[in-house]
Amino acid sequence: MQKHYKFSIWYVLLGIWVVLIVQNYIASMFAAQVIPYSQFLNLLKAGKVAEIAVTANQIQGKMKVDGAPGDFKLFKTIRVDPELSKMLEQYPVSFKGEIESTFLRDLFSWIFPLLLFVGVWYFLMKRMGGQQAGFMTLGKNKAKIYMENELNVTFADVAGVDEAKQELVEVIEFLKTPAKFTDIGGRIPKGILLVGPPGSGKTLLAKAVAGESGVPFFSLSGSEFVEMFVGLGAARVRDLFVQAKEKAPCIIFIDELDALGKARGFSAVGGHDEREQTLNQLLVEMDGFDPKVGVILMAATNRPEILDPALLRPGRFDRHVLVDRPDKVGREQILRVHLKKVKAVSDLSLEKLANMTPGMVGADLANLVNEAALLAVRRNKNEVGMAEFEEAVERIVAGLEKKNRLINASERETVAYHEMGHALVALSLPGTDPVQKISIIPRGVAALGYTMQVPTGDRFLMRKTELENKIASLLGGRAAEELIFQDISTGAHNDLARATDIARSMVLEYGMSEKLGQVYLAGDKQPLFMGMGPREAGNYSEATSEIIDREIRDNIRREYERAMAILREKKEVLTRGARLLLEKEKIDGEEIRRLMAESGTLTGVDATEKVN
Repeated sequence: MQKHYKFSIWYVLLGIWVVLIVQNYIASMFAAQVIPYSQFLNLLKAGKVAEIAVTANQIQGKMKVDGAPGDFKLFKTIRVDPELSKMLEQYPVSFKGEIESTFLRDLFSWIFPLLLFVGVWYFLMKRMGGQQAGFMTLGKNKAKIYMENELNVTFADVAGVDEAKQELVEVIEFLKTPAKFTDIGGRIPKGILLVGPPGSGKTLLAKAVAGESGVPFFSLSGSEFVEMFVGLGAARVRDLFVQAKEKAPCIIFIDELDALGKARGFSAVGGHDEREQTLNQLLVEMDGFDPKVGVILMAATNRPEILDPALLRPGRFDRHVLVDRPDKVGREQILRVHLKKVKAVSDLSLEKLANMTPGMVGADLANLVNEAALLAVRRNKNEVGMAEFEEAVERIVAGLEKKNRLINASERETVAYHEMGHALVALSLPGTDPVQKISIIPRGVAALGYTMQVPTGDRFLMRKTELENKIASLLGGRAAEELIFQDISTGAHNDLARATDIARSMVLEYGMSEKLGQVYLAGDKQPLFMGMGPREAGNYSEATSEIIDREIRDNIRREYERAMAILREKKEVLTRGARLLLEKEKIDGEEIRRLMAESGTLTGVDATEKVN
């Protein structure tokens, strides 16, 4: 893997400063002191001149240093007396008629600092590598290159995506034995697009393919291509494919492809947008390279709906592999992989954990195992138990417990009845998720309490009655407040939002309205894997819009009255459960079922009838 170091202009300034210091030091060691001619005559008369070299205009020599026998100091002066030789004969001074050359000394005083500066510069450039070496390398790609011995990821490290792994087995076989495909005339897909929600393991799966194949792996993000300088992105694409061909067979992996491959034509600066030029170059490179060379291009995105159609056509990214959220069995496999890294109790129920984590992807499950391990350490335990995992699930779903948050007695009572209302309505209706725990301990930013319902299995379809039961369960908290206090609070704002969203989907998307019939009235779909973003208005008239609003309100009203009827019947259990919750702050679903069984209201047969 290539390492990158930050370059600074201060390195250059420091090098120049060092060169000047060294040059001045060397020059001072060999520099001759300039003295007046009169001082030279005095030194000569005092016997302090050892030797001199004389020319027509200059005298240069060595004079003795007081107190340091054997040491001499260089001096030079301007010649004034033309009869100097007669004077010198009177003193024991050796003299000659030429000045010693200082060329080598001067050369050394300048060349040595320069070589030192060049050496430091070369060392810094080697450390920074080719990626940040300077302006001339701006067009080089920034891919991290993992060689065969640096990738320790295999399919054994990837769980819960068996279908995706089967799709990629062909790629591994092609990289290992390409002749098996070319002999029969087949070709491997040029590009493989991994599509799935964030955290589902797309990058890990790409690394596993490279690890299983034993080939170099080029890893980079789509945003690394696009820079403020026009043309750099296209240059980096060209350089990337040149390097990949040199190391073939290999895998190029572009993460977050949507940053680079967004559909063209919607830029504010028109067709000269740097991102569009980079995308055009990528399309050209994908058309130009021969798949028999052994370069496999893989990419990952969680927003396939915004990619340019030219990227998705056959001959480019012609194989799309869905890396979806794992099902219950897949979650068990993922948890088993992550549990190898922690010390857990032997009787840990992975099936129960998988049931408690519907909709979680691999990254969520890895975070869950880590949170449970941290909780075990905080409790001074040597092993992670089921209690820590349950607490970790609650922490991820509802937020951190805030036991120090002060809530007055009136609000605590309101929260207790509110949460008991949710639980009783959910337990009284068929097809709802079982209630596992109720708490009135504040969690997260604004949650003053919560009712935890754990599904018995993964659901991919829901009936109309099940959706209606879910709305009634959500409205059970508001109904309990009105029933007990003859007043309502702001604590149901999230429940109302979720219930209204379900009712709106029933009318607009699922065709579950008797007045509107089996029609789809929703606008453009939301992003496939993001699950958020504004919904555009559908193509319908104002009269239809009024009917839609009325149908949504009627659905909410019917289910609210239905929840109210259930709670009126079970008012005694509601009161006893709320008092128990105020006392313990946390109770599990079994305690509520026991209260309902003692009061004889656990059957829920008549509770399923609608209130007209």
